[in-house]
Amino acid sequence: MKYEIILYWSDEDGAYIAEVPELAGCMADGPTAKEALHNVEQIAQEWIDTAQELGREVPEPKGRLRYA
Repeated sequence: MKYEIILYWSDEDGAYIAEVPELAGCMADGPTAKEALHNVEQIAQEWIDTAQELGREVPEPKGRLRYA
């Protein structure tokens, strides 16, 4: 996956959170950083598949976050 992923620990959730900022609402969690990354890669692919099935635009990966 070529999209940027933001990974951080959430005390509130008690888990690692992985977000894909270029895919609106695309995020996953896991008890370890590795599991959160694995989960978000699966969720991102599902996000892309669903967008394509619905005829929606899938953004091109931009690489490093440009607006942080």
